[in-house]
Amino acid sequence: MTAPDTAHPAGWPDADRILAGVRPPAFPAVDFPITAYGAVEANAGPGIAAAIAACHAAGGGRVVVPPGRWHTTGIRLLSSVELHVSEGATLLFSTDPADYLPLVETRYEGLDLLNHAPLIYAHGCTDIAITGTGTLDGQGSWHSWWQWFNECDDEFRTLREQSWYGVPLEDRVRGTRLRSSFVQPYDCTNVLIEGVTVVRSPFWQIHPVLCRNVTIRDLVIDSQGPNNDGIDLESCRSVVVSGCVIDAGDDCIALKSGREADGLRVGVPTEDVLIENCELRVKYGAITLGSDLTGGVRNVYVRDCRIGGPYFALYIKTNAVRGGFVENVYLRDITVTDVLKEVVQCNFHRGEGETGPLTPSVRNVELRGVKVEHARNALLLRGYRHARIEDFRLVDCAFTVDQPSTVQHTALSFDNVTVNGRPVTDVHQIR
Repeated sequence: MTAPDTAHPAGWPDADRILAGVRPPAFPAVDFPITAYGAVEANAGPGIAAAIAACHAAGGGRVVVPPGRWHTTGIRLLSSVELHVSEGATLLFSTDPADYLPLVETRYEGLDLLNHAPLIYAHGCTDIAITGTGTLDGQGSWHSWWQWFNECDDEFRTLREQSWYGVPLEDRVRGTRLRSSFVQPYDCTNVLIEGVTVVRSPFWQIHPVLCRNVTIRDLVIDSQGPNNDGIDLESCRSVVVSGCVIDAGDDCIALKSGREADGLRVGVPTEDVLIENCELRVKYGAITLGSDLTGGVRNVYVRDCRIGGPYFALYIKTNAVRGGFVENVYLRDITVTDVLKEVVQCNFHRGEGETGPLTPSVRNVELRGVKVEHARNALLLRGYRHARIEDFRLVDCAFTVDQPSTVQHTALSFDNVTVNGRPVTDVHQIR
């Protein structure tokens, strides 16, 4: 069994198209220091809001947070505004839910609702940025946001039912125990998030939704509370993620597209994504597609990354309840020092398994030049009899593993692959 011609890796020229097409926004060279608008360290929220409003009204520029420890309520960005968090500056966000009112249109685990505003939020904006080398501190802990993890089951169940029954957004008012993301541009175009350190997030950390032309680079993300995904791209198009170091309480980088009935209704995939030169450490999937992928994910390129510590290097999560499609996923020149479970898991039988009404589709996935120093298993690939995983390829890969792989209902091919130093000439040697 062999892969396509290794001299011409299928799909990779498209990565250069994405890189060339995604351009960060530019802003007028005018600064709006928050101190000029009344911000003081003990209560910076009103001054930050006033500086953003003035910057926007003037046609754009840079709102500057100087060195210091600035206590703030929620921040809402406006078009043509760059929020610059200077070296030595820390924004400490309130943990009082009342400081994130009024409720806004957002998503919680792939479902649309009205909820507390994310700590930094923008809706329908063009040309926005968060830059600098300072710190965004959500002050999440088990005494504040994280305790909601154990208190939200009934509300989430209700939200899922509202989604299935088509309850309109205006009637899905929550704002109680469903946590909001830390940074969320929603339906925005031309987004830049660069340089900052993100710690103690309430929930998902960097979470663009329905955005286009997004650049995320050189972030340090270190927040390991419950479900603290690092970067979640949901129903976004044309995204470059580069140079990020991520220690997350859940998936490091997750690509999503809505869930179940809402995912079908909105129907916007995440597509044209390039991830490069990142270091992905803990906890679950380093690169995850799903599990909220009912709207589909396609054209994903991951190169020159280092992975060490999570459960999986590539984690594709779907089943007959989530459905959706995954197609054209390419990983190249990846070093995996250690994963606790499989290098790749794609298991249609996970969670609710085959009990739902939807049929997942996964096809055209390639790992090329992936070197694995240690893993429990190389692969866990399980499609359905009636819906196989199609065209899954391994090229120039080396795995050092403790246990055999599981491959069922999958069209797997390989070329120049070794497991524990021995060349693989038959699929049963991977199992």
